[in-house]
Amino acid sequence: MVANVAEYCKTCDRCQKANKSTGERLGNMIKIQEPSRTWEIVHMAGLPQDSLRKDLIEIHPTAASFKGMLDKARKHAVRCMEDSFAYAKDKLDKSHATPDFNVRDLVQVSTTNFSNIKGSKNLKNSFEGPFVIKALHGENAVEVELSGELSNKHPTFPVSLIKPAKSSDAEKLPLRNEVPQVIPPMESSGSKKIPKVLKERKLRTNK
Repeated sequence: MVANVAEYCKTCDRCQKANKSTGERLGNMIKIQEPSRTWEIVHMAGLPQDSLRKDLIEIHPTAASFKGMLDKARKHAVRCMEDSFAYAKDKLDKSHATPDFNVRDLVQVSTTNFSNIKGSKNLKNSFEGPFVIKALHGENAVEVELSGELSNKHPTFPVSLIKPAKSSDAEKLPLRNEVPQVIPPMESSGSKKIPKVLKERKLRTNK
């Protein structure tokens, strides 16, 4: 390796130049001061040792203390995250109640996630409905029969966005119009007949 470096310095233009005032070489090749220690066989499972069987490579005290500080910080962060998850789970389990919705019940749907409803966003209703529950998907989701402006929305909602619809008092609110109840269509057992088969697909465009 020393011969290769010397050969490279001969061909390097910067290494051959010298400082005009001091006469020293401008190259960055500085001889390394090697420690005067006797090296023995380097074991694969350990560090190189001297004649007294003492490790030649030692960890600096500041590096060891810094590693200990990082280990303590990591353990503390993991413990805090575990405590936070346990607290959130315990709080949710205490406040969570199984909904008692049934098919054909009247419910209202939250409009929090609806961004394309006509009119001003500040004046839109927080809940729309009532709609009829068409089917139950487990304990945490229901499928409703949407109508009107929301007929193009996906009909399945989590129970957190559903609340039971309450009928208005006609004496207190005489001008409020009741929404007509929509009965979900039931699937017929008869075979369906295809009215017409097209040769190619037709697209409707608004011009």
